[in-house]
Amino acid sequence: MSKIIEIPVELTYFQLPNAVQERLQFLLDRQDAGEELNQTERLEAEGLVELAEFLSLLRLQVQCVTK
Repeated sequence: MSKIIEIPVELTYFQLPNAVQERLQFLLDRQDAGEELNQTERLEAEGLVELAEFLSLLRLQVQCVTK
């Protein structure tokens, strides 16, 4: 049995703060350039990517429900 969770519409407008987005981009750029991230940086990048993906999915979910 699936449950419906009410999500405040305002939450769907939440975005990563600029400094956090810049940090994520910095880490991803280093990785793309072939630099190896240390374990802490890799975990940080993975967590930030998961958060960014979650926010994107949240926005998409709300868009589908409100159409």
